[in-house]
Amino acid sequence: MPVKLVVVRSLIPFVCLLSFSVLSPAQPLAASPDAISPAQAQSLVDRALAAELREAQDSNHPMRFLMRKTSPRLTTTKEIYETRDGAVARLLSINGQPLSQADEQKELARLDALLHDPSRQRHRKQSGDEDTRRALKVLRALPAAFLYQYVESTHSSSGKLEKFSFKPNPRFASQDLETQVLTAMTGCIWIDATHQRVTRLEGRLQQDVNFGWGILGRLNRGGWIAMDQADVGGNQWRIVRFQMSMSGRVLFKNKSFDTTEEQTRYAPLPTGIGYVQAIQMLRATPANIAYTGR
Repeated sequence: MPVKLVVVRSLIPFVCLLSFSVLSPAQPLAASPDAISPAQAQSLVDRALAAELREAQDSNHPMRFLMRKTSPRLTTTKEIYETRDGAVARLLSINGQPLSQADEQKELARLDALLHDPSRQRHRKQSGDEDTRRALKVLRALPAAFLYQYVESTHSSSGKLEKFSFKPNPRFASQDLETQVLTAMTGCIWIDATHQRVTRLEGRLQQDVNFGWGILGRLNRGGWIAMDQADVGGNQWRIVRFQMSMSGRVLFKNKSFDTTEEQTRYAPLPTGIGYVQAIQMLRATPANIAYTGR
């Protein structure tokens, strides 16, 4: 994540936690909404989130994919490899255009520098591990932080979906910055009834969130997130689209975040692949082929 200040990063794990998540197929959902009481709905979500926590720590299914990230001023496309040493990325395009020859040479030089200086990748992995630690902290808090209510059954091209709403649990007391944002978030999740996977999540801040009594920063009421998740092959469920629109203040500077990310062309990688091998693979494929899929 390009945002480095903790008061903003405290929101990132909640936004991104489902990129690690897989829901448990332990028990089937009821056939009709009337068969699920509020207590049963809460119990189902509790079991699912417990399974997500276990799966969030599974690093045995690395993948590569394309990520297209769009903001009001910039659109980039990168090819990303997940490795045991942290993720490695190669920039492929800017604002829909392939890199110029000069920019392509700079990108290859950056990869070479990363390849020959392991300390850089160690630093990147440490940063990624810290993000994961924050994500797991938020994930552990979710069963207690929200009250879940079964809403309805809907249908999609993949089958039956079960919709739940969630709202802050008034009995939940946040103990740190990471989970503080949960006390102001409401929204809905949709679960694939056959595969018991989250297919969509929407969340919105119903009130301002102050960090450090407002001294460190604030997230403004009305900010929202939305993500879509799908089976990308081999029963691996990953985020395929993520949107965030947030505004607030970091220390004494106003900030606005308006981002859309689309992940496509997922493909499995060998278990235990290292960053050196990933860089070699990234360099071996011409950028125009990687970008267009020719």
